[in-house]
Amino acid sequence: MEKVALYKPKKTFIKRYSKIIILLIIPIIAFAISLSIGRYSISFKEFIEILISKITQKQASYPEVVDTIIFQVRIPRIIAAMIIGAALSASGASYQGMFKNPMVSPDILGASAGAGFGAAFGILMSFSVIGIQISAFLFGLLAVLLTYIISVKVGKNSNAIFILILAGMLVGTLFQSFISLTKYVADPYDKLPAITFWLMGSLSSVSRRDILVLLIPFVVGIVPLFFVRWKLNVLSFGDEEARALGIDTKKLRIIVIICSTLMTASAVSVCGMIGWVGLVVPHFSRMIVGPDYRYLLPTSMLIGSTYLLMVDNIARGVASIEIPLGILTSIIGAPFFIYLLLNARKGWS
Repeated sequence: MEKVALYKPKKTFIKRYSKIIILLIIPIIAFAISLSIGRYSISFKEFIEILISKITQKQASYPEVVDTIIFQVRIPRIIAAMIIGAALSASGASYQGMFKNPMVSPDILGASAGAGFGAAFGILMSFSVIGIQISAFLFGLLAVLLTYIISVKVGKNSNAIFILILAGMLVGTLFQSFISLTKYVADPYDKLPAITFWLMGSLSSVSRRDILVLLIPFVVGIVPLFFVRWKLNVLSFGDEEARALGIDTKKLRIIVIICSTLMTASAVSVCGMIGWVGLVVPHFSRMIVGPDYRYLLPTSMLIGSTYLLMVDNIARGVASIEIPLGILTSIIGAPFFIYLLLNARKGWS
């Protein structure tokens, strides 16, 4: 019996860290594969040779267009896809733990609808690309702020979570109506197609500047979530039990809402409205590592970054015309989520 007791923890340790190693390797492989996908074929070997040539400052033996494609188009787009996928997945996982509801997604508090209206308004008013992104980001934060204010005024500490979700649905519906109104008054030959295409989600116009727009809110949002992720496990026991263990549940929820909204709004401001990532990926991650948020949150980030990158590869490589990301994530996500509901019975809390 002593041998079994000594051997089992070692086996669990190896199994846990082998999963982590595999999950760390998969995004690297996806990154390498993504470099070669596109109308202009570039192998990974050619990329390494070009990269070495760049580092050593040797005279380039490749066309200048290749340099532009790799360093100004593909690498920024790949990095953006991975950051957005990680941000939406981490936000979804955090919201699901906070609300103790597996059906919750990052746009539950109206962030996506608010950011969508901000971008549509920016396009209608002929803002610059930076102006559109700032408008989307600010309206995304405004939507969540309205949700929180309404829930505080109405809830009065009774059924606080239910009131918060209901307020989020109402605010989201309100901003969706504003989006419809913006599309209705937009020029059907110029502004309307731009608004419609943006709302469907795309990374086609991502540049190196956008990486900074994504990276700063992502780091600011994910670092606090990493520090409090173990507390999300305690929330699954209920508020009273969590408070008995010394956790300030109100403060914890505010941290999760602010951080998740920050990441979601920044992602939507750059790539448009992309659904299902923050709903499906945490479920899939939970099947792999279980409901413990110490492992679930980083796993969701790694899988989410790989997932959205591979979906973007399909979007730009499967047809001559690029397919909007929002369409693909819905086509892939909805049937996969039905499969998870039917076959995955692992507890999520």
